[in-house]
Amino acid sequence: MSKIYVVGIGPGGREYMTPQAVRAIGDSDAVVGYTVYVKLIEELTDGKEVVSTAMRGEVERAGIALDLALGGKTVSFVSSGDAGVYGMAGLMREVAEDHPEIEVVTVPGITAAMSGAAVLGAPLIHDFAVISLSDLLTPWDLIEKRIEAAAEADFVICIYNPKSHKRRDHLDRAVDLIMKHRSADTPSGYVKNIGREGQERKILRLSELRENDDIDMFTTVIVGNSQTRVINGELVTPRGYRYDGEAGK
Repeated sequence: MSKIYVVGIGPGGREYMTPQAVRAIGDSDAVVGYTVYVKLIEELTDGKEVVSTAMRGEVERAGIALDLALGGKTVSFVSSGDAGVYGMAGLMREVAEDHPEIEVVTVPGITAAMSGAAVLGAPLIHDFAVISLSDLLTPWDLIEKRIEAAAEADFVICIYNPKSHKRRDHLDRAVDLIMKHRSADTPSGYVKNIGREGQERKILRLSELRENDDIDMFTTVIVGNSQTRVINGELVTPRGYRYDGEAGK
């Protein structure tokens, strides 16, 4: 049976990939993916057929992966972060729906919520929501409902795709909705280029996320809840363990 691995490669670089992801790529005859992501793992693709396409070519890439598998090849269809979180695992199964003879295997990776949270400290220790501000596939009015529901429920909110050249005001609008339910001083933060060259992190107040030109599509934003605080320069959301401050004294 031919096989397609839908591989989450994490934020980029071999040190952020799981052993399962490295093995899947090693076992594959061909690697398919977005050009930027394929370049991040080029050290693993020597001797393999490599097919990459530009941004927004997701359906095309899935079709290429399927055609290669139908031709008898084992394929790694790579996706940044986790293949099952805003990744290609679902699309690949849709495209291969009429070909049950092709085995599709999801190989998980480290999604930006996790890798970004690690850079900022420990903001996701309690319940949290992950919301993308991209309205390419989801209507903006539905995104607004999800933002406001998460804010009202006091979830820590992790925001993917906060800004692009065409969507400069989406993050500002999201912050305005969140501030209807929590303080403008709520501890928040963002990380750019997680795990890649040029990584930057910033901890700031919720209101300071507005009109912030440093944030782009390669940035992950985390907005704290009512319990989140800054400890020694890091963002921390307490889980609620009983702690009287005496440990270690």
